[in-house]
Amino acid sequence: MRVTKFEHAALRIDKGTDVLLIDPGSFTSPLDDLSGLVAVVLTHEHPDHWTPEHLDRILRAAPGTPIFGPAGVAKAAGGYDITIVAPGDTVTAGSFELRFFGGTHEVIHSSLPVPENVGVLVDGEFYYPGDSYAVPEGVEVGTLAAPLGAPWLKIGEAMDYVLAVKPRRAFGTHDMTLSVAGKTMHRQRLQWATEQNGGEFFALEPNDSLDL
Repeated sequence: MRVTKFEHAALRIDKGTDVLLIDPGSFTSPLDDLSGLVAVVLTHEHPDHWTPEHLDRILRAAPGTPIFGPAGVAKAAGGYDITIVAPGDTVTAGSFELRFFGGTHEVIHSSLPVPENVGVLVDGEFYYPGDSYAVPEGVEVGTLAAPLGAPWLKIGEAMDYVLAVKPRRAFGTHDMTLSVAGKTMHRQRLQWATEQNGGEFFALEPNDSLDL
């Protein structure tokens, strides 16, 4: 498999001729070359993880593509055919096996609602938690897309999360709210956390790819 990072939280995974998209949102440039698309995963309902414009463009290019997300996504994306998934579910999309973990978004503030959120494990190898610190219990994660910056993120907690998951490889995502200096600093912290368990950290910019 090959994972490609786009702006903010958007990810593309290629496996043979099959393509999986995760969380194309409001900070993400329009995505192209969608031949082979077998599924879209939306981890939760916030607009930095999905927009109608992205879904419309995707479905024009690849009509009938299944879209997976929690119930909150199905409610927010009324008019789209969303297949509801929850923690503990496993689904197949093309040649991909998708297992879902977690359940809730990290708390931003007590005054704000806490939406549903699912982390997704792809083929038992690649894990992306969405906006959460959900650890996929019982899984040896090969590659982790770790959140770098968010209104809900404290870098010490993000470091503890990487220490808990113990991935062999990691890179930062969810990073458009950070300055260049902030992104560099947070990457250095997550690199340290990754290396504590013998893993390797990669600094991926938009359109950079990593072979898994």
